[in-house]
Amino acid sequence: MHWGGTPWRSFRDLERMRREMDRMWDTFFERGPSHGEEVSEWVPILDVLETKSDYLIKVELPGIDPKTIDISFADELLSIKGEKKQEKGEGEKEIFTERRFGSFNRTIRLPGPVQSDKINAIFKNGLLTITLPKTEEEKKKEIKIKVE
Repeated sequence: MHWGGTPWRSFRDLERMRREMDRMWDTFFERGPSHGEEVSEWVPILDVLETKSDYLIKVELPGIDPKTIDISFADELLSIKGEKKQEKGEGEKEIFTERRFGSFNRTIRLPGPVQSDKINAIFKNGLLTITLPKTEEEKKKEIKIKVE
């Protein structure tokens, strides 16, 4: 069967293409995106949670000195900045690395107003937890849904 002048040879061609793509992806992930490259910026992962009275931001920052973390809040935007430095011992030579190093900057728009003077941050075991108390008005916002 011919479509547009190109013969259709069966699923063997598709299977060969799939194997080549798999090999390409395997090679990429074996090497890792930072193999032999200096990484200047990375993005820590985080969760944004909500309780009845607070918004909680939990950020994974393993290996970071808490003194290097800067947290600021303005116009319902929370910014978290810092730097993770790579430490090499004497005589250590890098073969490859999957860990990320360098500066980071995350900005999160909060879903509602908070009491900015009562924001609290705790750093424990590589986890930064920021508690942002909701305003009294925001706490009272509750929508009842009538179920019939």
